[in-house]
Amino acid sequence: MAENLEISPAENASIECLEKVFKAIDEKKHFLVEAGAGAGKTYTLIKALKHLIDKYDAEYFKTSRKIACITYTNVAKDEIRSRTDNHPIVLADTIHAFAWEAIQNFQKGLRDRMIELGDRWQERIAEAGGIRSQKVIYSLGYPKITAEEIFLHHNDVIKLFTSLLYDNKFKKIFTIRYPIILIDEYQDTNRGLADALVANFIEEKSNIILGFFGDHWQKIYGTESCGFIETTEGKMEIIGKQANFRSDKNIVSVLNKMRPELEQFEYDPESAGEIVVFHSNNWKGERRTGAHWNGDLPEAVAHDYLEWTKEELNKNHWDISTETTKILMLTNNVLASEQGYQNVANTFSDNDDYLKKNNDYMAFLMDTVEIGCEAFLNKKYGEMIQAFNVGAPKIRKHADKKVWFDDMTKLLALCQVGTVGEVLDLLKTTNKPKIPRKIEEKEQRFTQIEAVEEKDREEEDKSFASKIKSIRSIPYSEIANVSNYIDDKTLYSTKHGVKGAEFENVIIVLGRGWNQYNWNQFLEWMDSVKVPADKQDSFERNRNLFYVACSRPQKRLCLLFTQELTENAFQSLNKLFGNVVKEACT
Repeated sequence: MAENLEISPAENASIECLEKVFKAIDEKKHFLVEAGAGAGKTYTLIKALKHLIDKYDAEYFKTSRKIACITYTNVAKDEIRSRTDNHPIVLADTIHAFAWEAIQNFQKGLRDRMIELGDRWQERIAEAGGIRSQKVIYSLGYPKITAEEIFLHHNDVIKLFTSLLYDNKFKKIFTIRYPIILIDEYQDTNRGLADALVANFIEEKSNIILGFFGDHWQKIYGTESCGFIETTEGKMEIIGKQANFRSDKNIVSVLNKMRPELEQFEYDPESAGEIVVFHSNNWKGERRTGAHWNGDLPEAVAHDYLEWTKEELNKNHWDISTETTKILMLTNNVLASEQGYQNVANTFSDNDDYLKKNNDYMAFLMDTVEIGCEAFLNKKYGEMIQAFNVGAPKIRKHADKKVWFDDMTKLLALCQVGTVGEVLDLLKTTNKPKIPRKIEEKEQRFTQIEAVEEKDREEEDKSFASKIKSIRSIPYSEIANVSNYIDDKTLYSTKHGVKGAEFENVIIVLGRGWNQYNWNQFLEWMDSVKVPADKQDSFERNRNLFYVACSRPQKRLCLLFTQELTENAFQSLNKLFGNVVKEACT
């Protein structure tokens, strides 16, 4: 492609990437778009979808076929649907919803594969007297088997979908229904599912086109995800998107030093970008010990260093505020305590249940109740009605308005002092807003279990009731706190709130607290010729999070190391950042 000097280097790189994507689509080739941080991956995905819509609109509409676009969050799903105008030939959904849509009618195949789901399911099947003709259901997300029904867990849906992809009959029908599948954030795909897609549709000749969009350097969640997807050479087109529309020139330069194999071009060649790195090696006191905390500053001292850093940056006109700045930290429980949602954090073993709103209760309370209540407080009644999804309410006289006002006033008061359970119980009577069916079913099951003597309850019922009871016991005020945190209304974040976000200023606090992350060791490995073979996974885990965090800022980046660093670690820092590494003073 001839370079267009009229537009920015990032735009040139973006145009070149899109041309390659369109060419792969038109030639019916599998492709993978590797889009580094700030590259505009979603823009490319949407453009690819619109190209496919233009190409296949009439044909797919007549034959009831769909372009499937798989995502990993409800937020991403909603954005894709909105930006493609909810086009009828596009099925954009989360992986669990898509998988269930694909497999739910293959009831016999699902029953036949239940035994593959592990020892616990084998125990459940034996306790229920075996599998006969029960209906397999995915609604509650809690595993259970009765004489009439089999209820699947979220993970079971992915495992069954993966298994069915190897079944010729299923594969034939699946291929007809979804001839094109695009996967957003491909690096977060379950490893077994990714292997099944590659084996059955790429390595084998098939009538499906697979398109992957993501960045394997931004794989920062869990160990079960696939990371980079490898195929036999020539089976899939690898397309690098070498643009960075987010960060100023000096920050992009640092990212390119980290990752020279995917060089990025900045949007504004005239921009600068400010970087500063502070370390705490000058502190003379006794540092923390223990496997998770070894070499870190005591908590109170680390806090002082962070406060000094903010003051120092403000002297240099950084304007540290919630509107301009994000402080990225790693220890989520400490953060939860500071931000006032410790009970929420303690209730869920998987942080994604509340940070990504994967749990039905959390999604409803934050995306419906919180938004509607805030709209009512601000007297934006149309927004409240929209959030509550109640259609046109029957308000014909003053008494009708009074009922709404009284019900909302009760709700707001209870949100201040009550528990989640008390708020839900109120909503069951007012229907403002109406509780979703999935939560209603869980609440009904919870009530039924609670009516049974503890000693007479099945183990799965005990586990279910315990989880629901914990959720209902959370002080509702914590829902607002965690919602503010997720919506970037606070200064702080952890790795869960990092990916995909961008801020004018970013301060990264790099200390200990998680056994999976050791920044001094990571920096030593960066400066070594070769990472030890048995440490490659650990190195990549640290590298990816470091890269993702350093790629968030638009204009200013500050790193504060509360962990003590060795000389080799300093060598790596100096190679990456130059002469900006300084002692912090308190």
